Amino acid sequence: MGEPATPADVLTVWFGGEPHAPRRQWFAKDPAFDREIARRFGDTVELALAGGLTDWNAGPTERLARLIVLDQFTRQIHRGSARAFAGDPLARAEAIALLDAGQDRALTPLQRVFVLLPLEHAEDLPLQQRAVAGFAALADQAPDLAGYRDYAHRHLAVIERFGRFPHRNRDLGRRSSAAERAFLAQPGSGF
Repeated sequence: MGEPATPADVLTVWFGGEPHAPRRQWFAKDPAFDREIARRFGDTVELALAGGLTDWNAGPTERLARLIVLDQFTRQIHRGSARAFAGDPLARAEAIALLDAGQDRALTPLQRVFVLLPLEHAEDLPLQQRAVAGFAALADQAPDLAGYRDYAHRHLAVIERFGRFPHRNRDLGRRSSAAERAFLAQPGSGF
């Protein structure tokens, strides 16, 4: 295992040096980007999944970097498998701690999106509700981010209906109900 990346390495690659501008690679399947994340950050992801990188809790930007490793890089590196969600419990705990401490307010609005996403990814109704409230407040502050609020509402609706995200069932080895299969057959049912 090589040396783990630094928080600055993570933030530079993720935000492309610009913490105010969204990137296409964040929410699109891009195999080349996924391979690059795996090559550069695979060891760092494994270290974080094993409970490491806790020294990254020094401040809000370091905590944000750890969140991105746990919540986003796991999804990039392990796309299409249960391992893609392996960092979710740690990411949720980190996000809640960062929010509860008010440290998210030191970040740019776009960076704050990635503090809220672990809550939006949770198959948990109260956390979904907290994500919606957080994204609503963020959209009030930065109207150009209102699309994230809309996605938060869509995630909440799925959890209210099914208690879980049916589009994860295959990757997690879960059996889909008839209602979930009908839902998944609709265009745009996955995230």
